[in-house]
Amino acid sequence: MKAAVVVANEEIHYEDYKEPKVLPGAIKVKVVASGICGSDIPRVLHNGVHFYPIVLGHEFSGDVVEVGEGVTKIKVGDRVSGAPLLPCLQCDDCQNGNYSLCKHYSFIGSREQGSNADYVVIPERNAVVFDKSISYEQGAMFEPSTVALHGLLQNDYKGGEYVAILGGGTIGMFTLQWAKIFGSKKAVVFDINEERLELAKRLGADEVINTTVEGFMEKAMELTNGKGYGFVYETAGAIPTMHMAFELAGNKSHVCYIGTPHTELSFTPKMWENMNRKEFKLTGSWMSYSAPFPGKEWELTAHYFATGQLKFDPGFIYKKYPMREVSEAFGLFKEPGNIKGKILLMNE
Repeated sequence: MKAAVVVANEEIHYEDYKEPKVLPGAIKVKVVASGICGSDIPRVLHNGVHFYPIVLGHEFSGDVVEVGEGVTKIKVGDRVSGAPLLPCLQCDDCQNGNYSLCKHYSFIGSREQGSNADYVVIPERNAVVFDKSISYEQGAMFEPSTVALHGLLQNDYKGGEYVAILGGGTIGMFTLQWAKIFGSKKAVVFDINEERLELAKRLGADEVINTTVEGFMEKAMELTNGKGYGFVYETAGAIPTMHMAFELAGNKSHVCYIGTPHTELSFTPKMWENMNRKEFKLTGSWMSYSAPFPGKEWELTAHYFATGQLKFDPGFIYKKYPMREVSEAFGLFKEPGNIKGKILLMNE
């Protein structure tokens, strides 16, 4: 088959690659769409892979073309997305349903062959069937949607509160929608880019705030009648928004960091005192899994995609590239400031 193979730092070639075989309990997916995740960028551009050569890709959709011995729930012709985590299922964390915290896991697209290829083989339990009314492009968005929902659940979310979403990227847009689906009083998206803020409005944001505008914090607090936000979700992994979360939080609120910072992060004593004085709860969120594996995050994404309540907007996608142009696609990330949305690799 053909695959996008990372052979060295900043070198990714579209070339012949050994086609994976279907093992018992597994299925083969003919990949149609594969998204480039932010975690893939350091792997390609900054020597971030576990080994060379490797085929990346873990946000994908396609059609089942072969099933292995013992497969009972998935059939040839099903349209599926794939949960990329391969937990050990034996350790204490896995036995408690905390698969994201497994220390003995493998992962499709970073430790094993991923979806930037004609075909990918995954265990049956990792396949999530979705309705054929849902496009392949939307199907490749399962993983970011589940990451957002996991953050909501990790943060003990409940409706009826003011919700702040910091960052208008793909994860932020799904966090917004999940907050609305489960009954936010008012959901407000914060970003520096007007296009992303317009997208947030189309997806149901009650208010949007451009944090480059003078006096934005005063406006943000006015929207809550000065109380602050009951739930705060940082989805950008940017230092300014990680600081901002502490300011926006109200008394006894819940703050969750879904985003991952890539530079050193520090807080002044005055910033940190916000947590003490407001007695807010701070948590992190990692990946997107719960029991029974892969979890309600994946089941609910399939359901709400099918009902249309979880929306897919063309603005999610910045560009689509044929898989053979993978090198050009990753080249865009050398100047990431110009990228506004998801880049998809498509098999023709």
